[in-house]
Amino acid sequence: MATRRARAFIVSDRDGEQEEASGSRTYSPAEAAADMAFYYRLRRAAAVGTLIAVAFAAIPLAAWNLWYAIALAVGGGAGIANAVLSMYGNERLLERRSIAAFVISSFIRIGLFGIVPVILAVRVPSVWTLGWYFVGFFTPLALSGIMIILRERSG
Repeated sequence: MATRRARAFIVSDRDGEQEEASGSRTYSPAEAAADMAFYYRLRRAAAVGTLIAVAFAAIPLAAWNLWYAIALAVGGGAGIANAVLSMYGNERLLERRSIAAFVISSFIRIGLFGIVPVILAVRVPSVWTLGWYFVGFFTPLALSGIMIILRERSG
């Protein structure tokens, strides 16, 4: 993997003077390998963590309302699928540089995962059905964000 240089950006202060806010630094192949290893661990941990979190939440929720538990479980599954497909699309974009293919696949993915909550809401017309679906759907994103913040703070 080639060595990259981080881009510096210019910041203007109150007096209108400009200065470089971020120095240019070398991004070594070892750092790139460590970042890729973290990326793959992050993808796996977010998927497994979502399965565990959704299962623990859906079990007691099923005692209250089975359809809400189903919406949560379907949302979690759809969220995992969306996250994996998004990451796969991002990887292909970096490899092939085909923006058109990336945009088309994104529209298909958005359409697919956008129609699932509508189908659930038609079956059980309730705002809570949509709410529980989206809680499950965004769980992988929330877990990924938490893991990235923890990594940045630790090191």
